[in-house]
Amino acid sequence: MAAGRGHPPVTGSARDVLTRALRLLVRHRRTAYLTAALATAVNTVPDVVRQLLVRDDPSRWHALAVDVVGVLTAVLAQLWVTGALVDLPGGGVARRRGALARGTRVGLRAVRAAPATVLAGVVAGGAVSAVLTLPASVAALGAGQVLGPLRDPDAGAFAVATVSDVVASAATLPFLALVLVLVGAGRVRDGGDRVTGEP
Repeated sequence: MAAGRGHPPVTGSARDVLTRALRLLVRHRRTAYLTAALATAVNTVPDVVRQLLVRDDPSRWHALAVDVVGVLTAVLAQLWVTGALVDLPGGGVARRRGALARGTRVGLRAVRAAPATVLAGVVAGGAVSAVLTLPASVAALGAGQVLGPLRDPDAGAFAVATVSDVVASAATLPFLALVLVLVGAGRVRDGGDRVTGEP
């Protein structure tokens, strides 16, 4: 089954696409969340390592550098989940082989076709992620350590912050993935115009 073929029609309205993505996530939650959990588990290894490297480093620049690395690895995880779930709207199954390359193509096409819709998906997913991770991280580490250098937190606080990040990632990865799929593989532009092409 070619990626994007057989997708139900959706409008180009950001609200409609996000609503459709949420409904798909509820309908295919087992496949979507298992795929996201796998990506999150793999991404947790470099995520924890990068934090441990600067755990007792007071430099804000080093903290910023590891945050940039964290964003890059999170983007890779997001694209992998997107590529794995590309057939879900058409009733297909998760395709893990070649998922990163496929997800990258879909993601780039989505950004070109409907940047406002993609941005709305990022904002919505980011808001949910913040609700899930910030209260626990701030309570465990303190606001200063969440926004800057960790300043050698104790193991318990570090574990709480790490677990909250893992939960937030696993919860939000599939939603944005489905937004990207609906736009990048479902061929929808901002404003409702449809475009052709396969991921």
